[in-house]
Amino acid sequence: MTASQRRRASSRAVLLDRSLESFPLFRLSDSAEESAIDYSPEAGQRWRALPSPGERLPGTFDQDVYVELMRRYHEAGAPADGALTFTLHAFLRSMGRRVDGRTYEQLRSALTRLERTTLESDRAYFDATTAAQFSGSFSVLSAVHIDRRRATEREQLGLFSTLTNNEPGDARVSIAAQVRANIAAGHTITISATRYFALASPVARRIYRLVECVRAQGEVSWCVPLETLADQLPLIQRFPSHLQRVLQPAHEMLVTTGALRAATIVQESRAWFVQYSLGPAPT
Repeated sequence: MTASQRRRASSRAVLLDRSLESFPLFRLSDSAEESAIDYSPEAGQRWRALPSPGERLPGTFDQDVYVELMRRYHEAGAPADGALTFTLHAFLRSMGRRVDGRTYEQLRSALTRLERTTLESDRAYFDATTAAQFSGSFSVLSAVHIDRRRATEREQLGLFSTLTNNEPGDARVSIAAQVRANIAAGHTITISATRYFALASPVARRIYRLVECVRAQGEVSWCVPLETLADQLPLIQRFPSHLQRVLQPAHEMLVTTGALRAATIVQESRAWFVQYSLGPAPT
């Protein structure tokens, strides 16, 4: 691999907080669901994601925004204050999204939700700086500020061929201190942004991040109860047949792209399990 190829590969690598990725946060269907996510990974532990009053929890678009934010944070050299600045136009282009009034508003709303959604941990979230389970609350983004240019300024942009007309403005956000600290301490997973955005299913994108948590623990296979997986992703379906219909296309995508070698749903007595065999590590 040449130096330029290594630089390109590095720019598409994404380091994510392994603790955060272990817990459900993003609804995998963009409904108006406002109820909290409540998850207990082990006895005596509790994790909750609480939407801001009158708002819904982060959804499928929001999880893609989160991954792109973390890619930019890594590419920027993990700034100490967690601050990132970008234009909404360039950000959407990086995600491979159409750029129009609708997606601008989606992006503004997603950034706001990532700041306003409260994540509560009761001895669940692992703080790598103290090597202990954290009790308290935080959010993915600690600050969000979006400058909207005035209509007169947008009209004047058309006079300059080097500028994009109707550019909606600049954003400045800050990655939360808890997330930054875990990444700095090396409590991370690594995913490929190229592979992630090539997955057409939000469920596949979430499973991809989750199985990389398994790899980070030194494992290359994972057997998990179907009900536990549904809670951890999270999925709203509860019947095994319904869950299988949701998971099967996602599994096929992950095997096709090489993220998984195999994914099998099996029944043992009256219990259902999902068996994963991981593919090669991201490069």
